[in-house]
Amino acid sequence: MEEEYLLVDPVSRQVSPEAEKVVAHAAVELGDRVTTELTRYQVEVRTDPHTSLADLGDQLRATRAAVSNAAARLGLRVISSGTPLLGQHTPPPFTPGHRYAQSIATFGALDHEQSACACHVHVGVPDMTTALRLSNHLRPWLPALIALAANSPYWNAQDTGYASWRTMTWGRWPVAGPPPYFTSRAHFQDLVDSLIASRTIIDRGGLYWDMRPSHHVPTLEVRVADALPTAEDTVLLAGTVKGLAAAALSAIGRSEPAPCPGPEMLRAGCWRAARDGLAGDAIDLRTGRLEPVGVFIDRLWKTVHSALDAGDLALLHAVRARLRAHGNGADRQRAAFRQRRHLPDAVDHLIHTMTDAPHR
Repeated sequence: MEEEYLLVDPVSRQVSPEAEKVVAHAAVELGDRVTTELTRYQVEVRTDPHTSLADLGDQLRATRAAVSNAAARLGLRVISSGTPLLGQHTPPPFTPGHRYAQSIATFGALDHEQSACACHVHVGVPDMTTALRLSNHLRPWLPALIALAANSPYWNAQDTGYASWRTMTWGRWPVAGPPPYFTSRAHFQDLVDSLIASRTIIDRGGLYWDMRPSHHVPTLEVRVADALPTAEDTVLLAGTVKGLAAAALSAIGRSEPAPCPGPEMLRAGCWRAARDGLAGDAIDLRTGRLEPVGVFIDRLWKTVHSALDAGDLALLHAVRARLRAHGNGADRQRAAFRQRRHLPDAVDHLIHTMTDAPHR
């Protein structure tokens, strides 16, 4: 797992450009599992590989605590949100580094709104061919994962009308959104070579699709989710992806073809999920018609339930109950705001839930 966090000032609740200092303090405990990101507002962490969701949750909570403690020593706080709520500047203060400088020189203002934070799930795979087949099978579930993990309703101190505004900002990149349906390893490699040769991307790391074979570890990286408010929400995402991947690998083992919705409708489904989150309707990619989002999510849970063991399912059950009761991260941010119609209250909510266990 990879999580990206934002630093905030506890008085103004605005984002704070002190990531390098926080990372230096947190690295005493976390080593190279904590690093900087594109902007100086952001801190990135990663976990070790895990097969147990319980162990993953333990490490996520310890990692969040370490980063939060490091920030507190500098008089700052940490939140996990897909976008900043208050105080971001355009352009933001960028982290020094050759690759970041190269990106800014190449893509210009596209980088100016990338103080957005995500949560990435890496699924271990034996080879590239398996990664691409798995990607094909998981593509139709991307809208459901967006809806489940939506946690970025605010941007520039305004409600965007979207549950996941981060999804919309990432969609502006030339290689972003749902990945293509790959017919072979050669198809993937030829496309990547063409994107690099045409200078559309700098290197393999510039493949900003919602899923991609990792360029540095043997995984399929599922990148579609916003940064999630609590460690438990992140475990729920991890367990959901784990269940979907296990079901897909079983289907691959049976030589079942992957569903192949048209790219236009898949993109439309992702847009609607980013707008509505867990409220309203979803697009049934099998028919192209609207259906209640609850029906879509129920199909997701049914698939996950069929593929996970009893231990993982028991752990996810309680988190799912809280999700049904309180909604996703976007719903909770908006609920915190509505109490006094005061946006700093939503920031305070995120500060509290960063290291708090269940949402209450």
